[in-house]
Amino acid sequence: MATIRQPAVAGQFYSADADTLAADVARYTESTAVPTPAIALVCPHAGLMYSGHVAGAVYGRVALPQTVILLGPNHRGVGPPLSVYAQGTWLMPGGALEVDEALAEIIVARDPEAQADRTAHQHEHCLEVQLPFLRRFRPDVRIVPILLGHLPDRAYADLGRHLGDILREVADREGKAHRPLLVASTDLTHYESDTVTRAKDRHAIEAIQNLNPEGLGTAVRAHRITMCGYGATVALLHAARTLGAGSASLVRYATSGDITGDHDSVVGYAGLLIA
Repeated sequence: MATIRQPAVAGQFYSADADTLAADVARYTESTAVPTPAIALVCPHAGLMYSGHVAGAVYGRVALPQTVILLGPNHRGVGPPLSVYAQGTWLMPGGALEVDEALAEIIVARDPEAQADRTAHQHEHCLEVQLPFLRRFRPDVRIVPILLGHLPDRAYADLGRHLGDILREVADREGKAHRPLLVASTDLTHYESDTVTRAKDRHAIEAIQNLNPEGLGTAVRAHRITMCGYGATVALLHAARTLGAGSASLVRYATSGDITGDHDSVVGYAGLLIA
């Protein structure tokens, strides 16, 4: 029997009304940019009213393949530390996205830390808020949702290299146009002043732009950057390097203060495209 995941944060992080949600996403993704192929994206995961314009700017620039692998942090600490939602369907207002079960099975088999699991995903928002953007640009898109808990950097690196090898095999077999896209879902500095947040986040962004996962780790620790999707981004950078990525560009940066007007306690959001 197919497993169906119900939306966990519809009506909170985004509208539960399908028409309203579609209009919101269209507004956030209005762009004259010509979509181009990419290896990976880094996107925020706050409520759409706060970070939707950043995520939408990135998604508006990429030509989506059939499958997208979503990497994000396990905020609640439920389930195994490397949880792959391996079978079923994710519902969202106005539609549904199927899990690429064949690819999920390969990932679980290839990475010794990975476990097929649904419990970690049941109430987690960080991957769910990516779905409205994915479905806008490719209604038939399939997903492989992966949540990461607290693991040593070695485990994030191993996952990234395993993903890179798997995706390289797909590209060799089916062509680069069919290689799944990687998306790391992360917010950056949390609940500091706008000035401090921007200064801290610059160090993390520079490491990502340099395709340097080790440098990202150094920056996060040295500057105490409260980057919730750190592990997801480290894994993504290792995968991107395995796949021969040559560039990482910052598409948009903002803080929640840009929306709320409160600059005393903000969250930083960055959207980057890696090719």
